[in-house]
Amino acid sequence: MTDLNASERGAVTGTGVRSRPRAALPALCVTQITSWGIVYYAFPVLNPQITTATGWSTGATTAAFSAALLVSAIAGIRVGRIIDSHGPRTVMTTGSVLGVTSVLIIASASNLPVFTAGWLLAGLAMAATFYQPAFAALTRWWAPDHVRALTVVTLAGGLASTAFAPLTATLASHLSWRATYVVLALILAAVTIPAHALALKAPWPEPFTPTGLHDDVGVEKVTRTRPFWMLATTLTLSAFTVSAAVIALVPLMIERGYTSTEAAWALGLGGAGQTLGRTLYATLARHTSPTTRTITLVALGALTTAALAITPGPYAMLVALSIAAGTVRGNLTLLQATAITDRWGTTHYGRLSGLLAAPTTTAAAIAPFAGTAIAAPLGGYPQLFIALAAISAAACITGLKTTPSRARNNGPAPGTTKLFPK
Repeated sequence: MTDLNASERGAVTGTGVRSRPRAALPALCVTQITSWGIVYYAFPVLNPQITTATGWSTGATTAAFSAALLVSAIAGIRVGRIIDSHGPRTVMTTGSVLGVTSVLIIASASNLPVFTAGWLLAGLAMAATFYQPAFAALTRWWAPDHVRALTVVTLAGGLASTAFAPLTATLASHLSWRATYVVLALILAAVTIPAHALALKAPWPEPFTPTGLHDDVGVEKVTRTRPFWMLATTLTLSAFTVSAAVIALVPLMIERGYTSTEAAWALGLGGAGQTLGRTLYATLARHTSPTTRTITLVALGALTTAALAITPGPYAMLVALSIAAGTVRGNLTLLQATAITDRWGTTHYGRLSGLLAAPTTTAAAIAPFAGTAIAAPLGGYPQLFIALAAISAAACITGLKTTPSRARNNGPAPGTTKLFPK
């Protein structure tokens, strides 16, 4: 395999010398951990304290969080188009500033409308700083070895909950939820703003066009095909399950008699599972077609979700299941990151991935609120997890129809053997 450090010095491809900023990959690793850890994973840990201190309902606070994810889904389409044209530096630096501002607004909110407004702003920050813009940057800078770079950044990103769920719980045990968010906002500012501003300065190269892929196919033509919509449906159903399960894990464990700290550690160790899962993705990609691994990973997501539903304890077993579920989530992240290039190439990656991410992020936005809302009518969080497992099982069916017709006739699946030479 090509050494990542060597590739950072530049590589000659069909489009000429590709400038790969030496600091970009490590910087994005650090900023993904920090951004996800503070803007996303701190909320499920702090929400019980927020509702207790303010009197706001869990449904209302979770709805605000879901609204942020919905804004992220909508804004992500435009973000992808901007990055395709101009690169990631301005977008991601601005997103970091918005992220810090939003967390401070949330921390100081005196009423629910202001709290919600803070989360709406956080949605814009998510669209500009989370995986999608990072994936777009790495896919363009590192092609044709982009899968390796994506794996590295998602390995790091998987540590977000591992690092920040326990840290948030520890801060909250000594500070109010408002003071905890202020401390986290200062960390977010110190880490992500300078990293994005200084490390993403390389020239934005022309897209890499490997032989046999579908870069000649226009965006509009791709988005009118059945495989694209079946892929979007499959990933959307899976994203709904994953997002709802992540946010519901803490209340599931509290309902079973565990403390909020124990639940936070289980959630955090699930993040370690994500990192483990991402180390396995390259091997899976070598030996499976995009459609086969899509169905396999979604099915494993259904199994781990069902296992969490039917296992009341002991604590060590629940932690093990959380790690297993995290392992699947880690692979699903890379599956979505490579779904476009595996089937249609890299030319319109930012825009196509934004379009693909819009329904999946919308599902992830709705899921926390929907999960909280239907848990009680279903009879509790174990029953909710059973329902989520059934949704993932349904996604396996639509996953069967995600292979573009041209890909069926082009030999090995793009993104497998060609990107992982022996």
